[in-house]
Amino acid sequence: MKKTSYRYIGVDPGTNVLGYAIIEIANKHVRLLDIGVLRMGSLETHPLKLKKIFEGIQEIILKYKPVAMSVEAPFYGKNPQSMLKLGRAQGVCIAAAMTNDVEVIEYMPKTIKLAVTGNGNASKEQLAAMLENILKVNISQYPLDATDALAAALCHYYRGSDPLGGNKKYSDWGSYLKDNPKRKG
Repeated sequence: MKKTSYRYIGVDPGTNVLGYAIIEIANKHVRLLDIGVLRMGSLETHPLKLKKIFEGIQEIILKYKPVAMSVEAPFYGKNPQSMLKLGRAQGVCIAAAMTNDVEVIEYMPKTIKLAVTGNGNASKEQLAAMLENILKVNISQYPLDATDALAAALCHYYRGSDPLGGNKKYSDWGSYLKDNPKRKG
């Protein structure tokens, strides 16, 4: 029997709060299946936080069986120690995905914002508002880490290839909009 839908997991890595979201794509329709955060702030050591991240992401992957993970790449900040911790959190997420044969794709924050809002400098709040508009769901009760993860998953859907083999290539934006009228707004 031919599979007619597939799922992506989006991850916004963090060592105290990590956002995740699962979307399902069926017949070019995107549906939010799950969204939330893993909280590690109460754990005393960095290795314990990384263990919880690995186990939490692996549990989500086993439950929803996504074909790909879209993970937000750490961006350079003023604090190198924070950058290292974020990189470790991202690495643990990648390891959890690879352990379960899930393809991993990294996107820079500006790329994610550009794909979803059309503005690479959009605020986290603008990104969350656009996600609500696109998916027609209320996500205002979720932390911005979770909505960032949802944006990462949606970014991959917009930029990625269809694992069911149905991706069509377009020569211009007008042709794309004709086949995807929901992308106009």
